[in-house]
Amino acid sequence: MSYLPIERLEQLRIGTVGFVSPSEIRVSLEIDSPDSVSLQGGSPRNFPRINSYVLINSDDGFLVGQVEWIAVEHSPYPKRRGLQDFGLIDLPFPLKKLSINPVGTLRSDRKNDGFKFTRGTDAFPSVGDSVLLPTDQQLNSIIESGENRRVKIGDSPLANNAEIKIDPDKLFGRHIAVLGNTGSGKSCSVAGLIQWSLDAVLQQGQTPNARFIILDPNGEYSRAFGPKSKYKGNLLRVEANSDYGELELKVPSWLWNSSEWGAFTQASSKVQLPLLRRALRAMRNDVLSEDDVTIQAKHFCGILLVSIRQLASQGQIYVNGGHAKGLVESLTSWETSLITLNEKIHNQPFNSVISTINTYLSSRRGAQWPAKPEVSDTDKLISELKEAHVALGGDEQELLPKSEDTPIRFEGDDFVAYLEALAQETGTEQFMEFLLTRIRTMLGDTRISAVTKDSEEPISLTDWLDTFLGKDTHGAITVIDLSLVPNEIIHLVTAVISRVTFEALQRYRKMNGKPLPTVMVAEEAHTFIKRYKEESESQSVSDVCCKVFEKIAREGRKFGLGLVVSSQRPSELSPTVLSQCNTFLLHRISNDIDQEQVHRLVPDNMRGLLRELPSLPSRHAILLGWASELPVLVRMKELSEEQRPQSDDPDFWDVWSNSTGEPREVNWQPIVEEWQNRD
Repeated sequence: MSYLPIERLEQLRIGTVGFVSPSEIRVSLEIDSPDSVSLQGGSPRNFPRINSYVLINSDDGFLVGQVEWIAVEHSPYPKRRGLQDFGLIDLPFPLKKLSINPVGTLRSDRKNDGFKFTRGTDAFPSVGDSVLLPTDQQLNSIIESGENRRVKIGDSPLANNAEIKIDPDKLFGRHIAVLGNTGSGKSCSVAGLIQWSLDAVLQQGQTPNARFIILDPNGEYSRAFGPKSKYKGNLLRVEANSDYGELELKVPSWLWNSSEWGAFTQASSKVQLPLLRRALRAMRNDVLSEDDVTIQAKHFCGILLVSIRQLASQGQIYVNGGHAKGLVESLTSWETSLITLNEKIHNQPFNSVISTINTYLSSRRGAQWPAKPEVSDTDKLISELKEAHVALGGDEQELLPKSEDTPIRFEGDDFVAYLEALAQETGTEQFMEFLLTRIRTMLGDTRISAVTKDSEEPISLTDWLDTFLGKDTHGAITVIDLSLVPNEIIHLVTAVISRVTFEALQRYRKMNGKPLPTVMVAEEAHTFIKRYKEESESQSVSDVCCKVFEKIAREGRKFGLGLVVSSQRPSELSPTVLSQCNTFLLHRISNDIDQEQVHRLVPDNMRGLLRELPSLPSRHAILLGWASELPVLVRMKELSEEQRPQSDDPDFWDVWSNSTGEPREVNWQPIVEEWQNRD
């Protein structure tokens, strides 16, 4: 029955309201209320405990309250007023009291013959109102409330094991923080959220088109999501073993933007950074390292076309005397380069351009007047350059100047050579010497170049995105094992992967009109999303990395990129990222500083719930926020061993006492050979 008769209400009554405020309601329990198990209502039920639920009669249903604390107050019994019998001694008698936080309203749903729970309340109780134990049906209606409950993540030990289900759109769409100490079940919860979501799709008979990128600094997730797992994800790591289906982790240096280059090379903002950006801009626009002669010719033709248009638009070549500010010298150099390229290409597309330049130079070389070009001469040269550019496969879009941050491939050696020439040209060799040394050291360090240098076959941006984000409608689970990435570049690698993923999804929505839902998991997030000092002048690589995640946290939802922030030290995380997380899954947290940080993230009336954090057992967590209709204690579903991340505690005693049955034999030679890359 969706309604409760007066007789039934009286059976469930356990006390009365004695104090009311917007954030707290205090209840005086009946003197004969039970201590643990109650038979009220006709069936055994647990008496209210910390974080369990009670009901209070209201105008249009029941106010749902969550128990914050339970106390005993010793007072005289019986409480007599007026004349007292001084011959009798009043003995102290314990009066039990509860403090509850109002969390929502439970109303009758006559259409479905049940109840419907909604967050918030518009009518608070009055002093003297009855406080009731909820029935099983009411408890299930409270815990199992909400729409689109598609994925089961666990059950509620305080609500008769009612199922806890979530809506993935709410869970991943507005970012979730999974926080807890080591050994509290945090990593299993992260893996479970992904697996249970995919399993729910499979149960509907569909092939998942899901995209997850897992940043794994400890190499824990290869067992749960690697090539040999049930989900057959991509496993990217340094020194990958192709026999096991692993892929080489490559984050080539041409993918880095100017901020990442500047932070990694520690370029000074006054001299070094402007030249660094200028060199990058030249690399992006000139593409000096292309091997195809036709592509080289097309880019060179485009550069000449942009240059002559710029000279013409300024107008000075038509009015100044002499050699029109070096135009004759420039045309002479261009003619030599065009003749060389023209001889290498079968159809010789520059014949007419070379002829026009030669005609102009033959009549003006060595002359002081009239060295200025006529407008018709310039227009003819522009027209013929444009025809040659089109004949080589170019278009006007390619002529737009590229930003220094555009991900166009170039060779690191070409970049260093150009930067060195640029320093000589500007007379800043003494300021650029240390910067050039740092870049050469990075390019020459085999540990770093194993990640930052292209493989034997150059990687295109398309191939890179296919590897990390998948293609077609097959989705991708990509585990990025960062455990062997050198410390010098681990923040840089993480920043580049995160930024390029975000920018790719931005452009996907721009071109398709709809986002491509993707989830990025930052395991041990305090490593990458570490708070930094705003007033610092120079940016370290870790600062740049943190800023990338802050941008994703602020803007990722619009482009379909959700964050899962997993950390054991919430006090070290960026406040910006944490404040943008709308859902929290909180495991055991013992450190008082971390507890204080978590308390700041939740409303005042929920802080009593968090006092249970230090005593939560493994696999238990508190779910609160956007993905949950109300804060609830969850016993997470258990994962089989092959589904868990490899984060088990080391078995010291079993190894020490040889009780494993498999002694841990040690032979360092093969490890040393693999370490030193010996065959």
